[in-house]
Amino acid sequence: IGVKDVFSVPGDFNLTLLDHLIAEPELNLVGCCNELNAGYAADGYARAKGVGACVVTFTVGGLSVLNAIAGAYSENLPVICIVGGPNSNDYGTNRILHHTIGLPDFSQELRCFQTITCAQAVVNNLDDAHELLDTAISTALKESKPVYISIGCNLPGIPHPTFARDPVPFFLAPNTIRKELVLAITRGRGIICVKTIPGIAVSNQLGLEAAVEATANFLNKAVKPVLVGGPKLRAANAKDAFVELADACGYPIAVMPSGKGLVPEHHPHFIGTYWGAVSTSFCGEIVESADAYVFVGPIFNDYSSVGYSLLIKKDKAIIVQPNRVTIGNGPSFGWVFMADFLSALAKKLKKNTTAVENYRRIFVPPGMPLKHGNDEPLRVNVLFKHIQDMLSKDSAVIAETGDSWFNCQKLHLPENCGYEFQMQYGSIGWSVGATLGYAQAAKDKRVIACIGDGSFQVTAQDISTMIRCGQKSIIFLINNGGYTIEVEIHDGPYNVIKNWNYTAFVDAIHNGEGKCWTAKVRTEDELIDAIAAATGEKKDSLCFIEVFAHKDDTSKELLEWGSRTKRVLAMIKNRVVTERVKLKNAVRNRIPKSVKDLLIQCFDFEFWGLTRKRLLDVCGTTIWILWPMGNDSIFNNKVWDGFLRKLRSLHWVNALGGSDLIKEVVCWISPRLMNDDLR
Repeated sequence: IGVKDVFSVPGDFNLTLLDHLIAEPELNLVGCCNELNAGYAADGYARAKGVGACVVTFTVGGLSVLNAIAGAYSENLPVICIVGGPNSNDYGTNRILHHTIGLPDFSQELRCFQTITCAQAVVNNLDDAHELLDTAISTALKESKPVYISIGCNLPGIPHPTFARDPVPFFLAPNTIRKELVLAITRGRGIICVKTIPGIAVSNQLGLEAAVEATANFLNKAVKPVLVGGPKLRAANAKDAFVELADACGYPIAVMPSGKGLVPEHHPHFIGTYWGAVSTSFCGEIVESADAYVFVGPIFNDYSSVGYSLLIKKDKAIIVQPNRVTIGNGPSFGWVFMADFLSALAKKLKKNTTAVENYRRIFVPPGMPLKHGNDEPLRVNVLFKHIQDMLSKDSAVIAETGDSWFNCQKLHLPENCGYEFQMQYGSIGWSVGATLGYAQAAKDKRVIACIGDGSFQVTAQDISTMIRCGQKSIIFLINNGGYTIEVEIHDGPYNVIKNWNYTAFVDAIHNGEGKCWTAKVRTEDELIDAIAAATGEKKDSLCFIEVFAHKDDTSKELLEWGSRTKRVLAMIKNRVVTERVKLKNAVRNRIPKSVKDLLIQCFDFEFWGLTRKRLLDVCGTTIWILWPMGNDSIFNNKVWDGFLRKLRSLHWVNALGGSDLIKEVVCWISPRLMNDDLR
């Protein structure tokens, strides 16, 4: 299926399997320092090649790679996760194996993977192995999601007739990736081959026609519509169809932050990143002032919507997902695939450049960073000005979770320049493994990775694997003393990390084997010299440049985004506090103003609508009944007893403990006792 490199960590359950993978002449086994990085590398490889693979051992390896596979699932990446499983003869024997949690049940790992993969195959019988493998791998390609395959440790070297025959094509029905896949098993090796032939229409034709007609009617009536690309363009293999639509309609095109790199920024109608309050200058204004917007493959989460603060109205939006189109508050059309829909829609829309012309009228080119002093500490915006100058069609950018998200969003990508980051899952440390995998897949590009010091400390070991593989990436390690993105969301001493001598750390890993060059940068002049060396005499080496930055030197976008996201994260807590305050105020506002009012309340306690939880929030674990009585009171023992009986019969009182919960406080009130203490 196009995978030439498999990322692995050996363990005694997968050793025989690794022997057979090494024996495959067209496969390169890349040994990683840990399973998490092997998974991240397969993630990065899939971004460049379309599919990736990793091999780990049973449970201790499988549960270590779990986080990376969850990230691939969230980002819609087909990653084949292969685990060397228990001996097939151990199933059902009640034996306890090592590398497990000490139970004879071997399904723990499988159950963990079931929620983060689209298919699972446990191969412990060769009779159905052929079918299980075909099904798992083809499902990964169809769904653009990871799959889990467990191979019994005693099976890889055993021949079986289903793998010994001449290849028989395995035909997959056309699917969302607009390919017909012909899978074949080669004699005795288990290699799956893929042949891509021209895609054919796969949508429900009547639904497709109805969706196109309804959308065209909606958009052709609009005055200033816009087109916005999202991250699911990749999974739907609809990037070319998106450009076809953009060329035909004349609308301005923007990209959601998680879709950067999937929309061509050299297109004449490209206006930038739409990210709500932290959008590219003038892009947000054009999108949010439009009277119709087409979002193609979007994901609206708290991060991409800047704390759900987008000024987008549903009745003006057309949402195009990989297999569904929804128009405003109106109709929704299923089994209509994105690429088919965009291509068909391009033929029905009238050209409308109104919004593009509006953008060009208000656009002002971005300013340049202020000129630095001779020995002035390097500022982050100056760093990214120089990174911008490094970009070309032969480069790719990997942006780590953190302030690099925001600084890299402002980079203008030349044609065919790659760009990747993990916005939906946002796992810090992802970029080290992803850089390894992407560089291994895209050998025609030089990867430029922007990584924060906190993230680097999570997964730093696989710099070793990059050197061993002879990679030539340039890594900018931004040393600002901690988790800057976390600081802007919620500060605390836990966001400060132990500082490392990062270049010395990488030099120790290098250890004179392979090509690796490091540098420390504190000023702009030092940065210029380091970049010149990395792109000149050290261009054939892995280059690691440690950039020192002030802990508060952040992008303005992070400051804005952090303050809005902080409010969302505090929303649940604030909601609980608000409910408690409202309840207490409701109780306080019902203080009786007369004996009659008091009687009504005493015999209608449920007017508060109290639940057990809410009552405990307000009252603790005791219901205190303050019973005011005066010399002229109409109350007598009969009334009092009746009241207590009624009180004890209420369902919420019984639920809390019944009579034992009630404490009677009788306060005899007379004019001569009405002093301040009694009040």
